[in-house]
Amino acid sequence: MNKVISSAEEAIKDIQDNAVLMLGGFGLCGIPENCIAALVKNGIKNLTCISNNAGVDDFGIGLMLKQKQVRKMISSYVGENAEFERQLLSGELEVELIPQGTLATRCLAAGYGMPAIFTPAGVGTEVASGKETREFNGKEYLMEYAFEADFAIVKAWKGDTDGNLVYKETARNFNPLMAMAGKITIAEVEELVPAGKLDPNNIHTPGIYVHRIFQGLSYEKRIEQLTIRKNV
Repeated sequence: MNKVISSAEEAIKDIQDNAVLMLGGFGLCGIPENCIAALVKNGIKNLTCISNNAGVDDFGIGLMLKQKQVRKMISSYVGENAEFERQLLSGELEVELIPQGTLATRCLAAGYGMPAIFTPAGVGTEVASGKETREFNGKEYLMEYAFEADFAIVKAWKGDTDGNLVYKETARNFNPLMAMAGKITIAEVEELVPAGKLDPNNIHTPGIYVHRIFQGLSYEKRIEQLTIRKNV
């Protein structure tokens, strides 16, 4: 099976309106910039986006929000995005906020083929509204369903033609979890090498989870909050 795709546009060409997408990244670190740009260019609408965060106003998922391509955001942290706030308060955007650990574990459950998980996070709060709870060993747990995503879109540092992926430092974040979980996983990488060139001991995502892979271009790698020490 040839997994190598020529470009982001080719990789996402069959993503349709109303799709459910997982998008890797944490803040602006390790996000699939090329695929997001291609989604914006295609103008796909009514998307449900599962992501740790919602980008910023002019970068990441924030670009999709600006074009009103997102119908629902399922996220853990959504600060630093004025357009997101405006759409939420005006009722234009449906939002499901969940604890970060729950977000990660629901991704893992999807990857493992588990229908649901039980977690103490959110018990007794608004997060638990309308959800089933069960008691284990005298402690109450909330049942959360595994995600069901049509596509998982992730970004890695290096990848090979078999789809094996290596992430660099903190850019690893949600990418490995989501790579396991999508029905179709699309990976964009900074460097694409022939199969067998990556050290098997350092592979983070085995190629069995990846359906499409391409070498991305022109990564900005923005810093969300730049702090420079003042001269003293």
